[in-house]
Amino acid sequence: MSATSGTPKLDHRYCSYRLRIGPSKIHRWGVYAGENIPAGRKVIEYTGEKIDKTEADRREGSLYLFILDEHWLIDGGVGGSGAEFINHSCAPNLVTRIMKKHILYMSRRSIRKGEELTVDYNYDDTDETIHCVCGAPNCRGTINVM
Repeated sequence: MSATSGTPKLDHRYCSYRLRIGPSKIHRWGVYAGENIPAGRKVIEYTGEKIDKTEADRREGSLYLFILDEHWLIDGGVGGSGAEFINHSCAPNLVTRIMKKHILYMSRRSIRKGEELTVDYNYDDTDETIHCVCGAPNCRGTINVM
Protein backbone atom coordinates (compact mmCIF):
# COMPACT_ATOMS: atom_id res chain seq x y z
CA MET A 1 0.00 0.00 0.00
CA SER A 2 1.35 3.45 -0.85
CA ALA A 3 2.40 6.03 1.70
CA THR A 4 -0.56 8.18 0.80
CA SER A 5 -3.36 5.67 1.43
CA GLY A 6 -4.41 3.21 4.13
CA THR A 7 -2.22 1.65 6.77
CA PRO A 8 1.52 2.08 6.14
CA LYS A 9 3.51 -1.03 5.28
CA LEU A 10 7.16 -2.02 5.02
CA ASP A 11 8.52 -3.83 1.99
CA HIS A 12 10.82 -6.26 3.79
CA ARG A 13 12.81 -6.93 0.61
CA TYR A 14 14.54 -3.59 1.28
CA CYS A 15 15.03 -4.06 5.04
CA SER A 16 18.28 -5.51 6.36
CA TYR A 17 16.85 -5.96 9.87
CA ARG A 18 13.46 -6.66 11.42
CA LEU A 19 11.57 -3.37 11.42
CA ARG A 20 7.99 -2.37 12.14
CA ILE A 21 5.79 0.68 11.60
CA GLY A 22 3.83 2.18 14.47
CA PRO A 23 2.48 5.47 15.80
CA SER A 24 5.22 8.05 16.46
CA LYS A 25 5.59 10.82 19.04
CA ILE A 26 7.46 12.83 16.39
CA HIS A 27 4.97 12.71 13.51
CA ARG A 28 2.07 10.34 12.72
CA TRP A 29 3.82 7.08 11.82
CA GLY A 30 7.39 5.98 12.51
CA VAL A 31 9.65 3.03 11.79
CA TYR A 32 10.98 1.05 14.77
CA ALA A 33 13.80 -1.45 15.20
CA GLY A 34 12.42 -4.97 15.67
CA GLU A 35 15.84 -6.15 16.84
CA ASN A 36 19.13 -4.61 17.96
CA ILE A 37 21.02 -3.05 15.03
CA PRO A 38 24.81 -2.62 15.16
CA ALA A 39 26.51 0.66 14.20
CA GLY A 40 27.62 1.18 10.61
CA ARG A 41 25.11 -1.18 8.96
CA LYS A 42 22.63 -0.77 6.12
CA VAL A 43 19.17 -0.70 7.72
CA ILE A 44 16.77 0.02 4.83
CA GLU A 45 16.78 1.34 1.28
CA TYR A 46 14.58 4.33 0.39
CA THR A 47 12.64 3.25 -2.70
CA GLY A 48 9.78 4.56 -4.80
CA GLU A 49 9.02 5.89 -8.23
CA LYS A 50 12.01 7.53 -9.98
CA ILE A 51 10.91 10.87 -11.43
CA ASP A 52 12.58 13.85 -13.10
CA LYS A 53 12.55 17.45 -11.83
CA THR A 54 9.61 18.43 -14.06
CA GLU A 55 7.43 15.69 -12.60
CA ALA A 56 8.68 16.54 -9.10
CA ASP A 57 7.55 20.14 -9.61
CA ARG A 58 4.14 18.82 -10.65
CA ARG A 59 4.03 16.76 -7.41
CA GLU A 60 5.11 19.73 -5.29
CA GLY A 61 2.83 18.75 -2.38
CA SER A 62 4.25 15.23 -2.02
CA LEU A 63 5.76 14.61 1.41
CA TYR A 64 8.00 11.78 0.24
CA LEU A 65 10.25 13.25 -2.48
CA PHE A 66 13.95 12.47 -1.99
CA ILE A 67 16.64 13.97 -4.25
CA LEU A 68 18.75 11.20 -5.78
CA ASP A 69 21.02 13.37 -7.95
CA GLU A 70 20.93 16.51 -10.10
CA HIS A 71 18.41 14.93 -12.51
CA TRP A 72 16.31 12.45 -10.52
CA LEU A 73 14.20 12.20 -7.39
CA ILE A 74 12.54 9.23 -5.70
CA ASP A 75 8.88 9.56 -4.71
CA GLY A 76 8.53 7.22 -1.74
CA GLY A 77 4.79 7.83 -1.79
CA VAL A 78 4.56 5.63 -4.90
CA GLY A 79 5.93 2.13 -4.33
CA GLY A 80 8.04 3.09 -1.32
CA SER A 81 9.81 0.59 0.92
CA GLY A 82 8.44 2.10 4.13
CA ALA A 83 11.60 4.17 4.65
CA GLU A 84 9.44 7.20 3.79
CA PHE A 85 7.95 6.85 7.30
CA ILE A 86 11.31 7.40 9.01
CA ASN A 87 10.98 10.72 10.82
CA HIS A 88 13.41 13.61 11.17
CA SER A 89 15.49 14.14 14.29
CA CYS A 90 18.21 16.65 15.08
CA ALA A 91 19.98 13.75 16.87
CA PRO A 92 19.37 10.92 14.37
CA ASN A 93 20.39 7.29 14.71
CA LEU A 94 20.57 6.86 10.90
CA VAL A 95 22.57 8.62 8.19
CA THR A 96 21.79 8.75 4.47
CA ARG A 97 24.25 7.36 1.92
CA ILE A 98 23.68 7.40 -1.83
CA MET A 99 25.57 4.53 -3.44
CA LYS A 100 25.29 3.44 -7.06
CA LYS A 101 21.97 5.32 -7.51
CA HIS A 102 20.48 3.73 -4.35
CA ILE A 103 19.44 5.74 -1.28
CA LEU A 104 20.48 3.82 1.83
CA TYR A 105 19.84 4.53 5.48
CA MET A 106 22.79 3.35 7.57
CA SER A 107 22.99 3.11 11.36
CA ARG A 108 25.13 5.90 12.88
CA ARG A 109 25.37 4.05 16.18
CA SER A 110 23.97 0.93 17.81
CA ILE A 111 20.18 1.02 17.82
CA ARG A 112 18.17 -0.79 20.49
CA LYS A 113 15.18 -2.99 19.73
CA GLY A 114 12.03 -0.84 19.97
CA GLU A 115 13.84 2.45 19.28
CA GLU A 116 12.33 4.72 16.61
CA LEU A 117 14.57 5.12 13.56
CA THR A 118 15.33 8.75 12.70
CA VAL A 119 17.39 10.66 10.14
CA ASP A 120 18.30 14.34 9.78
CA TYR A 121 16.35 15.51 6.71
CA ASN A 122 18.88 18.33 6.17
CA TYR A 123 16.42 20.53 4.31
CA ASP A 124 18.34 23.53 3.06
CA ASP A 125 17.57 27.07 4.10
CA THR A 126 15.97 27.86 0.72
CA ASP A 127 13.08 25.50 1.45
CA GLU A 128 10.07 26.58 3.46
CA THR A 129 11.11 26.70 7.14
CA ILE A 130 9.60 23.75 8.96
CA HIS A 131 9.34 23.71 12.76
CA CYS A 132 10.98 20.64 14.37
CA VAL A 133 9.32 18.64 17.13
CA CYS A 134 11.88 15.82 17.42
CA GLY A 135 12.38 16.33 21.16
CA ALA A 136 16.17 15.88 21.03
CA PRO A 137 18.10 17.77 23.74
CA ASN A 138 20.09 19.52 20.98
CA CYS A 139 17.08 20.21 18.74
CA ARG A 140 17.82 23.16 16.44
CA GLY A 141 14.12 24.10 16.28
CA THR A 142 13.72 23.59 12.54
CA ILE A 143 14.10 20.68 10.14
CA ASN A 144 16.03 23.08 7.92
CA VAL A 145 19.80 23.43 8.27
CA MET A 146 20.40 27.14 8.76
